[in-house]
Amino acid sequence: MQEPNHQYLATLVLETRKGNNNAFAELYALTYDKVYNYSRHYLRDDFLAQDAVQEVYITALRSIGNLNDPQLFVAWLNKICFSTCYDICKKKDDKYGVITDSETMEAICDEYIDSNPESRAEMNDETRRLHRAIESLPLNEQQVIVMRYFNNMKLEDIADATGFSTSSVKRYLKSGEAALKQVLGKRR
Repeated sequence: MQEPNHQYLATLVLETRKGNNNAFAELYALTYDKVYNYSRHYLRDDFLAQDAVQEVYITALRSIGNLNDPQLFVAWLNKICFSTCYDICKKKDDKYGVITDSETMEAICDEYIDSNPESRAEMNDETRRLHRAIESLPLNEQQVIVMRYFNNMKLEDIADATGFSTSSVKRYLKSGEAALKQVLGKRR
């Protein structure tokens, strides 16, 4: 997935502020996949993800005038998305709030692996191991790992979305990666 041009998005933000509905529709079109994919991974439910996306864009449209730097639209949208998913997750009293079902893990795996059933079974085993290893991490590490490696978010964007400092994000990544290496390395 290609990262959108932040300067172009900033132009669309300014047009939206002027009341140009087509500009907001284009902002939506350019960012929808990323918002939906993040919501789907976080909430582990297609219907909740669709609700989250709707809420994210309603919030964004209502408060786009509060965005100080239009070039930071993506980071701002990520923060809204994180907050929305977090709130939905709290409402359904979900303990983890990150990837925990095999359907999601299969969706993010490479679909073009060899058609060899043995290779596919091996890949499924590795996916399940990764899934369990991520679940074993503390919540903050889970969230940062998912945002960084499954959503390709930059450290600064993760910090903005979660409210953690950049140094905390780096620390959670480092400790999460170390824990994953330890857990995944034990069974080999």
